[in-house]
Amino acid sequence: MAIPTLVFAGGSIHDWKGCGASIRQTLEASGEFDITYVEDDLDVFCRPGFLDPFELLVFYYTVGDITDAQKNGLLNWVASGKGFVGSHSAADSFRGSPEYRALVGGYFVTHPHYRSYQVSVLDHEHPIMAGLGDEFQVTDEQYIMAWDRRNHVLANALWKGDTMPVAWTKEWGAGRVFYLALGHDPAACEQEVYQTLLVRGARWAATKPEG
Repeated sequence: MAIPTLVFAGGSIHDWKGCGASIRQTLEASGEFDITYVEDDLDVFCRPGFLDPFELLVFYYTVGDITDAQKNGLLNWVASGKGFVGSHSAADSFRGSPEYRALVGGYFVTHPHYRSYQVSVLDHEHPIMAGLGDEFQVTDEQYIMAWDRRNHVLANALWKGDTMPVAWTKEWGAGRVFYLALGHDPAACEQEVYQTLLVRGARWAATKPEG
């Protein structure tokens, strides 16, 4: 049975319309997700009953402001046992909300220029990363972030001699969170490895933990 999924795109700076459309198309093409697509209307997070049918939220948004009602609706929904997938600029949303940043598990600080770079896989056994080998190449905007060291980092990339997470998982209450730093523009979202990670991460986030 397809997973009831809300794909939400909006904000500013990025081509969120193009990226949102690409994310939606990738998830629909997998056949695993029943998609409802919403643009820019943050009130859906506090609209009575709106989130109830969904098991998963895939979120592509940049900057913006979130009200307490919207924030609490979102965070409480995930904590109740739902899945949250944040792509790229989801780590640069709602800069004034430490609670939202805690949900994602980190936040954007800066980025080098758009380029090709190598991503190293850290957890080869995780279902999101299995079979991807030790490393892969992407052409994208690398996000340099501050992040919660309790996150389970699945993959990273070098930046100025240090490592920076590219993908991680974490828990939020009874819910699951997957963050993927890739996906700056539609071209990045259409790379095969991005699509693979998106689908696998969405599947993982929507799966109830055993026990």
